[in-house]
Amino acid sequence: MTDLAWIDLALTSARPQAMGALLRYFRDLDMAEEAFQEACLRALRTWPDKGPPRDPAAWLIFVGRNSGIDQVRKRAKTQPLPPEEVLSDLEDTESDLADRLDGAHYRDDILRLLFVCCHPDLPATQQIALALRIVSGLSVRQIARAFLVSEAAMEQRITRAKAKVGAAGIPFETPDAVARAERLGLVAAMIYLVFNEGYSAGVPEKADTPFCTEAIRLARLLLKLFPAEPEIMGLTALLLIQHSRLAARFDEDGQIVLLEDQDRSLWDRALIDEALVLIDKALRHRAPGPFQIQAAIAALHARAATAAETDWLQIDLLYQTLERIQPSPVVRLNRAVAVSKREGPEAALALIEPLAEKLDGYFYFHGLRGGLLKQLGRYAEAHQAFDRAIALATTSAEAAHIRQHLDSMQREAAGGAMFPAP
Repeated sequence: MTDLAWIDLALTSARPQAMGALLRYFRDLDMAEEAFQEACLRALRTWPDKGPPRDPAAWLIFVGRNSGIDQVRKRAKTQPLPPEEVLSDLEDTESDLADRLDGAHYRDDILRLLFVCCHPDLPATQQIALALRIVSGLSVRQIARAFLVSEAAMEQRITRAKAKVGAAGIPFETPDAVARAERLGLVAAMIYLVFNEGYSAGVPEKADTPFCTEAIRLARLLLKLFPAEPEIMGLTALLLIQHSRLAARFDEDGQIVLLEDQDRSLWDRALIDEALVLIDKALRHRAPGPFQIQAAIAALHARAATAAETDWLQIDLLYQTLERIQPSPVVRLNRAVAVSKREGPEAALALIEPLAEKLDGYFYFHGLRGGLLKQLGRYAEAHQAFDRAIALATTSAEAAHIRQHLDSMQREAAGGAMFPAP
């Protein structure tokens, strides 16, 4: 790993903790971001020669806070001094910082920051987008991809959210128990999107990004705060099962391996067992929610010793339940996979055709549609769908996977008349 590679990994991993602490100190999103960026620049200058600090997050917090204080002092030179009684009552801020770092209190700043970003004064879409940008450091492009919107639209959404936080004077304190419960669903959704960004990286060396591990850590932390909340059990279980497949998701050439083709001996059974316990515990509450249902679907895959033993009927029924609770074209698309296994490609194709307009910019829609058309022998239409999927692919692995389908389709068609190019 090159110097810049390990530094980038360390900075990415430390960002949530550092940003949480810096926002608590400065109570201003832009100032906290500027302080963190300055700390990152200093890390790039000093770490290659001196090596990494023992605790990168603590180092970034300390350097970022000092940098931010310097900026405040520079700006204050043009402003009148506060009253004498204010100056006389200042605490020893350096000692306070040392106490916080030594006691590792700043670790919970991440969760506090999540709740600030998910404040009810912000629209739901802005809450999640802001948290993804501020807490996890996802780029605007990555967040736009997760929301299926343009980069320009997402940039405006984040800018409006930051402006509203600043203008509304939203308190940067840990919400009370009532406020935490109200915002729990939005925080859970944000954690899931953070995990999904890492999970869908599409290449082996990036699939285990800090996004996945950080999302699991946050979910576990959330579960400690809400130990009797079945949806948080479901969320944590879902992330654990998804992450358990990491070693089996790519072959030695870096190509994507579909779930049904994965070597299940490579799955992390410890993570699966932890998840299954959570799912069973959640279901006993008899209060089903979207994360519990998705976790139950993942559990059916995890419990099947082979792909052939997968209970597609139960998966189809669970997707129908999920669609009633949380209607979404993506849920319908996922259900179509189960339908194709049970009833064949024609039934699945009929299920997803009405989604064409809504999911025209979605890679997985065109990939699935192409695969179903290929099974039906409608090669020309399948070729068009695969071409569209390749155009929408965001990683080389995704594009290579679709090209494999095209190659196999060419071989299938070679025995008869070649299908016309679209």
